[in-house]
Amino acid sequence: MAASESPTEGGDGAGVLLYYKYAPVPDITSLVHFYESNCRSLALLGRVRIAPDGVNVTVGGSMPSLEKHIAAVKSMSLFEGTDFKLASCDHPSDDKIAKECGFTSLSIRVVKELVTFRSDHLLDSPKVCNAGRHLSAVEFHSVLHDAGNNLEVQAQNQFVLLDARNLYETRIGKFQATNVETLDPEIRQYSDLPSWIDKHSEKLHGKHILMYCTGGIRCETASAYIKSKGAGFENVFQLFGGIQRYLEQFPDGGYFKGKNFVFDHRISVGSQDDVIASCLVCGSSFDDYSSRCRCNYCRMLVLVCYDCQAIAGRIYVCELCQRNGKGSKPMMLQENELHGELSSDSLEGTDIRNATFPDVTTMQTHRTYANNHLRKLRILCLHGFRQNGSSFKGRTSSLAKKLKDMVEFVFVDAPHQLPLIYQLHPSEPDLLSEQTTDAPSSFQQSSPPTMNCKKRFAWLIDPNSKCLEEQAWRMVDVPFNPLQYQQQTYGFEASYDYLKDVILRMGPFDGILGFSQGAAMTALFCQQQQRSCSVMDFRFAILCSGFSAISRDPIKESIRWPSLHCFGSSQGQDRQIANQESRELADMFDKECSVVIEHDMGHIIPTRSPYLDQMKEFLRRFI
Repeated sequence: MAASESPTEGGDGAGVLLYYKYAPVPDITSLVHFYESNCRSLALLGRVRIAPDGVNVTVGGSMPSLEKHIAAVKSMSLFEGTDFKLASCDHPSDDKIAKECGFTSLSIRVVKELVTFRSDHLLDSPKVCNAGRHLSAVEFHSVLHDAGNNLEVQAQNQFVLLDARNLYETRIGKFQATNVETLDPEIRQYSDLPSWIDKHSEKLHGKHILMYCTGGIRCETASAYIKSKGAGFENVFQLFGGIQRYLEQFPDGGYFKGKNFVFDHRISVGSQDDVIASCLVCGSSFDDYSSRCRCNYCRMLVLVCYDCQAIAGRIYVCELCQRNGKGSKPMMLQENELHGELSSDSLEGTDIRNATFPDVTTMQTHRTYANNHLRKLRILCLHGFRQNGSSFKGRTSSLAKKLKDMVEFVFVDAPHQLPLIYQLHPSEPDLLSEQTTDAPSSFQQSSPPTMNCKKRFAWLIDPNSKCLEEQAWRMVDVPFNPLQYQQQTYGFEASYDYLKDVILRMGPFDGILGFSQGAAMTALFCQQQQRSCSVMDFRFAILCSGFSAISRDPIKESIRWPSLHCFGSSQGQDRQIANQESRELADMFDKECSVVIEHDMGHIIPTRSPYLDQMKEFLRRFI
């Protein structure tokens, strides 16, 4: 059977179809309309992702419908040579798993790229036209066989296997061959792979690199990235069709030991008797992810046997979080919550989290301490421009007091320190007004204090500004510019990395709250995690008096994150951020899972009714 043909497993039963194609898409709109019409007419459910450089599809339905879909797709020249992976299977037996794997609806989305290879969206991903050479399953098997049995090949030690998948996938199955080292990067998400390659390039230099992943798509970009490193990295090969095609060719497993993790309701495929994984808690042999147990800190899937799951009040800390000091053993709480599918590489690297977003109006997850008292929501708070965590804590003290039974606020300083200036003070400043580098000339100038100067920080800065390592005073030299925030476009990467470290050290957090520039940073953080298909670090976001610092790409997708937006109305008194700017920020978020509160006050977070009541109503959905 040719690799581009689909195996016909016949009958009128259910099946799952996976395929991807890297090729320039000449008319994205027409292709979206095709999938809308074809999939709905055939009652196919699942996920379709369309980018300028190709298509990535995972759908389920009846076998006859899936075969009709393949025939329709094959009729388009764009899909010439596509490898259609079709497998018969039972209908989802668990509604929760079916929902989180995206098989209760049809999701068709236009995305910037099929696989988010870099967490930094400003850097281009490598071109797949420079990807490694494809090896068929038989060729791949033959190379591993020769490496283990050919003495000359053994002596040269020239082959390495590189697994391009995430840790939770590799734990239940991987290739193992005599005299061939298998490199497991042990990453949480695919976008972590480039940095691993950079740090461990000496293990790859001068070797014949045999790459593999679930179905092949992740190897396309990763192998191109390795080859882009130049001399010593030319010999890169990838398993065509991935582990799935290999197991079809070698049903006994061949050199693949264990099971192949898949991103549909089958969960894993392979011999039921071949178990190489173990329970996170007790260490017994176990490899079933169907219960969807997750790390309490990073939400990555973890393996917990049925006996350990039966122990009341247990939650879990994955091995990666343990290595980062989050605990040497699982901690005890009242309930282990089941979230939606958080895989960073669902759809072979595509953003499944967005396709299975829980409706914020119906989310009723309860987190409790072992003493059965409801746990307060922990919210990370991001201050505004030229503020600091301490001052923001003081200015939100009234809000914290009125929400004391519901939330715990955690405050941090932004990473970019700003120069101290001669401050010009209005007579009646807004309660939470951001201190700017400039002020109206009509205000009275004061002398700089000589003692107890509090440092000022920012999440985003003007590219032409100078951040200081040490305190230094300067005179304000220009009149107040109400549009200064529009020039604050630099420094996001440092702030993003800083926040990830804060979450690792001080987390977990339930939500994130940003005020003014902090709200702009919050939106950027949400967008970055969505683009990189990361396991989300927060369950919700609150954005107050914010503005949009998000680049308006030609292909714009909503941020699918539960969010509350609180800002001044068009008749309000906010003189720093106009109503339209805050509204544009709110419009960046999916309207189905966002709540908007407009108030008639200034550049503040209101703490009186009805605005406070609306905020409480939003927060109750996560308690």
